[in-house]
Amino acid sequence: MGAGTLYRHFPTREALLEAVYRSEVEKLAAAERELSAKLPPTEALRAWMLLFIKYIAAKHIIAPALNSLVAGGSKVFEATRGQVQGAIHALVERAIESGDMRPDIDPVDLLRAMIGVSNVASGPDWQQSARRLVDILILGSRPIP
Repeated sequence: MGAGTLYRHFPTREALLEAVYRSEVEKLAAAERELSAKLPPTEALRAWMLLFIKYIAAKHIIAPALNSLVAGGSKVFEATRGQVQGAIHALVERAIESGDMRPDIDPVDLLRAMIGVSNVASGPDWQQSARRLVDILILGSRPIP
């Protein structure tokens, strides 16, 4: 695709970034449905959490540009936040219903924790570290015997 074609579809750099960001969030939301259809509740939640961390880690590269969208009052973040929250709510609810997770777990707390986990993405072994941290979150969410 040439630059002219690109600018006919996306008149500004911000419009292009917004479209890419929206597409990635839609893939993340779709992954919730796909994982729920083929994995047990806790495994689906764990797999989605790892996808979310990779997604956030990848966004560190374009964070300055994304921050300019936020500063500009872009509504894309409001719309996509709902998709991400909906996905994790569905996964956590399914795990709670199966008895694999305590009923007092707040899905938004898990999102916040995963954003923190994504900050380990600067090290060479960040993916192994992220997996361990996700496992800690999952284990800590199990019902207390």
